[in-house]
Amino acid sequence: MSQNSKSVTVGWFEIPVSDMDRAIQFYNEVFDMKISKQDFAGAEMAFFPWSENDKGAGGSLIHADEHYTPNHQGTLVYFSSTDVNTELKKVPGAGGKIIQKKTEISPDIGYMALFEDSEGNRLALHSRS
Repeated sequence: MSQNSKSVTVGWFEIPVSDMDRAIQFYNEVFDMKISKQDFAGAEMAFFPWSENDKGAGGSLIHADEHYTPNHQGTLVYFSSTDVNTELKKVPGAGGKIIQKKTEISPDIGYMALFEDSEGNRLALHSRS
């Protein structure tokens, strides 16, 4: 990176859904949170809790036109966790599937796991322990 280059960070993510109510129920249950549906410029969206003062990027669930189709390929979003097993154990009961159980990446980096949400998206969890 040259000295004049600015660093680029993730500023926002959107997870496409087919059934917004089902997806909201899934994420509320797995992450023990309360998100709700909103109409935003003609799209249904549900925003994940986020603060400009905290680490990480903000994001939402989105149900919109043909450019937003749930899938297993492409970009992989990682959710931070204290222990990936906390959320992972809730995935099947919430309508998702465990793809890869808690796996150590390395002692310095921590652990990860992969899951499929209720909409067919492939997502991941990361924790230090």
